[in-house]
Amino acid sequence: MVIAALLIGRKGSKGLSGKNTRILGGYPCFEWPMRAVTQVQGISSYWMNTDCEIMKQKAEEQDWQIISRPVELATDGALAEDVFVQSLATMRASNVDPDILVLLMANAPTINSKLINDGIKILLDDPDADSAVSCSRYNMWSPLRARILDSHGYLQPYLPFDQHPNSLELSCDRDSQGDVWFADMGVSIVRSINIDNLDSGLLPQKWMGQKIVPIANEGGLDIDYEWQCGQAEWWVNKLGTV
Repeated sequence: MVIAALLIGRKGSKGLSGKNTRILGGYPCFEWPMRAVTQVQGISSYWMNTDCEIMKQKAEEQDWQIISRPVELATDGALAEDVFVQSLATMRASNVDPDILVLLMANAPTINSKLINDGIKILLDDPDADSAVSCSRYNMWSPLRARILDSHGYLQPYLPFDQHPNSLELSCDRDSQGDVWFADMGVSIVRSINIDNLDSGLLPQKWMGQKIVPIANEGGLDIDYEWQCGQAEWWVNKLGTV
């Protein structure tokens, strides 16, 4: 079983400029997933896909393989799934053909070695699982609270309440709808066949396949806004690189 790690991140961002290299808990954001995954046993190669010179320099220092991000995949509209496709093709061209990929995001520092180890074990133990992904429970963000503006500028339910599984027992209590899990982008541990067959995967993260097993995290997130940095710093100081 060949396992490879891949960290992706570009230098440009409209949401939060310089987020991937922002210092959190004493290290640039992108170094937290690097530090976590290098403590995991059984990974045969480490790869970084980026157009950021700061990230490339760190990858070289750590003997990671660098995949240069092409211009067309370094835009705001570029999809992570396309970067994964390019990266897997580059690995195979270098005679590395992984069965499992540990996919990491440069702006997602809320990951440690334990979570990655747990996810790898899930795929090794369950041959039917397509992926294991870090998920955090955010009951306060239940779909029940989601709203959109109608043509008159009034808030309406994003989805009709009758589509909710507990439609007869709706309440403003944040836990009344049960646990609400969000993929927090800390890590996606996937079978490479998912990348080969993207159109078979569930939207919006098609690289996860169909049978997705959660890796329970706490307060995980990927950073896109200034206000998220405080939560990320709390996480890395409490749980980073365990």
